[in-house]
Amino acid sequence: MPVPPRAEARPVTTTHHGRTRVDEYDWLRAKEDPAVLAHLEAENAYTQARTAHLASLRGRIFEEIKSRTLETDLSVPTRVRGYWYYGRSFEGRQYGATCRVAVGDPDDWTPPQPAADARPDQPALPGEEVLLDLDALAEGHEFFSLGGSSVSPDDRLLAYATDVVGDERYTVRVLDLSTRELLDDELTGVLGGVTWGGSPDHFYYTTVDEAWRPDKVWRHRLGTAQADDELVFHEPDERYFVGVGRTRSRRFVMIAASSKTTSEFHVLDARDPHAAPVCFATRTDGVEYSLEHAVIGGTDAFLVLHNAAGPEFELGLAPAEPTPLEQWRPLLPHDESVRLEDVDAFADHLVVQQRSEGRPRVRVLRLSHDLAAPIAADAFIDFPGELATVGAGGNPAWEQPTIRVGMTSLARPSAVYDHDLRTGELVLRKQAPVLGGYDPDAYEEHRLWATSVDGVQVPISLVVRKGVRGPAGNDPVPVHLYGYGAYEASMDPYFAVARLSLLDRGGAFAIAHVRGGGEMGRHWYDDGKLEHKQHTFDDFIACARHLVDSGWSTPDRIVAEGASAGGLLIGAVANQAPESFGGFVAGVPFVDTLTTMLDASLPLTVPEYDEWGNPSDDPAAYDRIAGYAPYDNVADLPYPPILAETSLNDTRVLYVEPAKWVARLRERAPQADVLLRTEMAAGHGGVSGRYRAWEDRAFSLAWILDRLGLADVEPLG
Repeated sequence: MPVPPRAEARPVTTTHHGRTRVDEYDWLRAKEDPAVLAHLEAENAYTQARTAHLASLRGRIFEEIKSRTLETDLSVPTRVRGYWYYGRSFEGRQYGATCRVAVGDPDDWTPPQPAADARPDQPALPGEEVLLDLDALAEGHEFFSLGGSSVSPDDRLLAYATDVVGDERYTVRVLDLSTRELLDDELTGVLGGVTWGGSPDHFYYTTVDEAWRPDKVWRHRLGTAQADDELVFHEPDERYFVGVGRTRSRRFVMIAASSKTTSEFHVLDARDPHAAPVCFATRTDGVEYSLEHAVIGGTDAFLVLHNAAGPEFELGLAPAEPTPLEQWRPLLPHDESVRLEDVDAFADHLVVQQRSEGRPRVRVLRLSHDLAAPIAADAFIDFPGELATVGAGGNPAWEQPTIRVGMTSLARPSAVYDHDLRTGELVLRKQAPVLGGYDPDAYEEHRLWATSVDGVQVPISLVVRKGVRGPAGNDPVPVHLYGYGAYEASMDPYFAVARLSLLDRGGAFAIAHVRGGGEMGRHWYDDGKLEHKQHTFDDFIACARHLVDSGWSTPDRIVAEGASAGGLLIGAVANQAPESFGGFVAGVPFVDTLTTMLDASLPLTVPEYDEWGNPSDDPAAYDRIAGYAPYDNVADLPYPPILAETSLNDTRVLYVEPAKWVARLRERAPQADVLLRTEMAAGHGGVSGRYRAWEDRAFSLAWILDRLGLADVEPLG
């Protein structure tokens, strides 16, 4: 048996609010220290040695993913002005390409069908123009990410952003699409992509401060140096993030300044290249709102989605000018049973995304020509199935008479539909292919309900292959249980090709929709953060125990997984109920929660106070976080095996958190079987490139299957 690495203990003592902490492993934070890098490499070598017996299984899982994936594929074209845009992937290539063709008949909104069998050197459609060859851009880089790309209003220029490190600090270049030459403009340190103004001579972008908080919006004029760019907006409050975008109508540029609980929008006239931002409604603590431009009866108006009338949000109507919240007229009044999540405005209709009873739904409101009674019709686009996940997709055109909608479930691959507003017809444009004769009807989906310690019913979504539970349909099966539970992020049911390697070996996959997420509405989120954060962990434990009590599984055959804030969930649950699980996978895990939240200089700490609390100023918040933070609560417990995975260049959850956590687990729980795997050239989202991503997932899945007792099981065909 290989000997696990042992990090040297170098105790550092700190005191807050009269509470003393001793941290033996914070020296691992020194990313450039050769001793730190050597320790991470030693951990990687140990993990490889300990999992060497799974190498063949990893290879088989990779080949299963590959064999089920149509490697040369195309997306459904999306229309923007005079072009149809689509993406292409090619067999043997990591990244693919983005393309466009000119629109033929301007009155025909039926997307053209690219030739699926076109070779990489052949156009998939007549007149195809390759905008970006991502494999060419990635050449020579171990990591590559396209942060965003945007075509200028005259369709002649393409601004695109790339990251070749993984730290999400992008470089922007501008390509002349007619000459295929790069302009001299080069911007560094940009967060994501850019937003064009109303003319092709300038665009807007955001940058981050030293704590990696987007705090500034700049206006760049083509042909000038970045040093000469104009600062359009600066947000000094460290709790607020800044973002910029343009309305679908192309009439306004919007700057949003948002904390976890409060927001404020500033509006610029897109037609004016020198416009200064005008505040629509000054921030009111606890009031969140977003802004959309609509035209009703020829009159400009703003749609305001806000929580001033109630926690589940209301859709209001206001003039297209600065307007206080008292003057926002209800369009869709607050309903405590319906969480309004988003609204998109088009020339003749609105698309509202909402959820009720844990289900996402898409709602279409047809606009009248009367500003006093703006809604002429109200209908839903529905799909059958309790676990169907539906959402509005790429709908960039203001004038479009169709709505692009996506649908998926745990057993159903994602499908793209166009809903024709003129006829009401719902047309399937593409069903994601799954090769090898995949039959979704060979699997069964279930919605289960677990009872948490306070009596709250917590939903679980589960999928399993039919027949694996025996003739009576009630035999226990191995279960891979996933959870997140933070930031109001909803982990709705979704299909994944890689998951079939689990299901076809007789395992089940389940999502625990715990509090802290948004599946059941805003109250679900509020009841799982700050002083209520323990509910997230209680819910997840209750879901695992329900799977046992209801006969679905046994504790030793449940492996739990979560990433980022979901990694915090995994770490906390490992301390609180290790006996209820057979293993844990923690990806880029936020496990050193207290240390991070005590250091305001670290990326994202101050904006996170509204999610976790401020332990520097509030003794109660300190005690609360200290009570569940995984690193602080490691003890000599009967932990099942743990796999922690991280990335060296992650700016959201620093690699040092899982590195310290694993070191302390080895020290305080010497019987624990703990592995740490660090990607040395990746960021928060892991490795780049689809084949590397498949290999990465095959590693984790092989470990999970081994823990579930399925490593030697041949998949059902």
